[in-house]
Amino acid sequence: MWTDKQRGIRVSQQELLCKNACGYYGNPAWQGFCSKCWRERARLAGAPRQDTRPSNDGTPLTFSKFEEKKSTEKSRRINTMRRLFWGSPSPPKPQESSESFTNVLKAFQSLEPGDFTGFLKILRSPSSQRLQSRCTAFLNTMEAYHDLPIQKQSDLVQDFYQSFAEYFSSFPEAQVTQIMEHVEKLIMTRLHKWVFCHDSCDDEQKDLALQRRIRSLNWVTPQMLSVPFPDKKTAVTSDPYLPAITAIIEMDAKRAPQDKLTCVSKCSQHVFEALSTSNSEPANADDFLSGLIYVVLKANPPRLHSNMQYVIRFGLPHSLMAGESGYYFTNLSCAVAFIEKLDGQALNLSPEEFEGYMLRQRGPSVGDQRLKVASDTQHLLEELKGRQEKLDQGVDTLNVQLQKWVQAVTSQLDEATTQFALVQKEITAQAEHSQVFSSSAHNASLQGDDKDQSVLLLTDQNVGPKDTDC
Repeated sequence: MWTDKQRGIRVSQQELLCKNACGYYGNPAWQGFCSKCWRERARLAGAPRQDTRPSNDGTPLTFSKFEEKKSTEKSRRINTMRRLFWGSPSPPKPQESSESFTNVLKAFQSLEPGDFTGFLKILRSPSSQRLQSRCTAFLNTMEAYHDLPIQKQSDLVQDFYQSFAEYFSSFPEAQVTQIMEHVEKLIMTRLHKWVFCHDSCDDEQKDLALQRRIRSLNWVTPQMLSVPFPDKKTAVTSDPYLPAITAIIEMDAKRAPQDKLTCVSKCSQHVFEALSTSNSEPANADDFLSGLIYVVLKANPPRLHSNMQYVIRFGLPHSLMAGESGYYFTNLSCAVAFIEKLDGQALNLSPEEFEGYMLRQRGPSVGDQRLKVASDTQHLLEELKGRQEKLDQGVDTLNVQLQKWVQAVTSQLDEATTQFALVQKEITAQAEHSQVFSSSAHNASLQGDDKDQSVLLLTDQNVGPKDTDC
């Protein structure tokens, strides 16, 4: 039964990979191929039209000549790009570099992951003046030729990435990826206003069509998509998918493709978090895709098609072909493709029911909606009542504790006052006793002196006459 409910949304891992079996993630925008295979396929498909003409000697071009011509054109385009970037058809070699080249490499190697400010400081340092001047020259050239077709501008930016990466060919792949993410942010933040939703493509019309399509499907419920939702006993007060909706809406405010992909990754992670709180079982790929479809339908992100095409055209290839960001972006592309082709079978509806919903002739049961709202409101009131009771109990407990504390402090203060009075009395008594004792001793000393003087006088009187008679 679970499989039947999700039969219209089921996507296997193999279906997310490139049709060319290269191991990278494909994308519906590239007809199921990865960016690398799609570009090669587009070049091969476009080249034969140029080779239908006869050669200079009147004989048609053979396949080997066609391959040679295609390789020559590709090399000429890359050399032109390198000449624009490096000032020569080839990048500078490390062995031909001066001491400043070594210092630049050491500075970039010590760069912390995600430290875009530190990257700018290194790029603006005197030892990196050559790199900075190449970036500035490329940006000025792109702005001067911003009227070129959008695919041509995409090729130029991708060639610029490739040329810049060759400068750090001696670095580990992880460090090159980190540096190139900073380069992408630097370049595309500046070029965003020129290449986003370009006049040479129909992105704006497709944005409006996709928004109208999503708006017409606002009647779709999570139950129709088999999206796991919290039950009434464990339900939270708000939609658990709200953080994911917020993250996907924020994507339009970012300029760099890497920042837009970060929003997609945050949205996807919030979807997994919502699924984990809504379902006791671990979330699988089908649950994730159905949850992501629900988030896109609820959010109706602004300029979603243009943002996705912007990432596809000007993002770093490795960000879309592999890794977590590539997986999430591929699922987002699948979600948009699913919404564009959504029918009644995918929602377990008959064609008549689906048409009725689309024509606004019917909608989800009003009675069921009212019962659900009433039940949710009742649950919320009970939860608030419980919180209020806990709060009142906490206040009462705090008041009792406060009163006990006041009584204890008062008792200790009274006891300290009493002890202080007793000590003060004892000190006063000892002082008085000492004073009396010192007075008595003084008087006794005075009386002793008087007696001595009297004895001396008497002795003198007795001795004196006898000596005279003699």
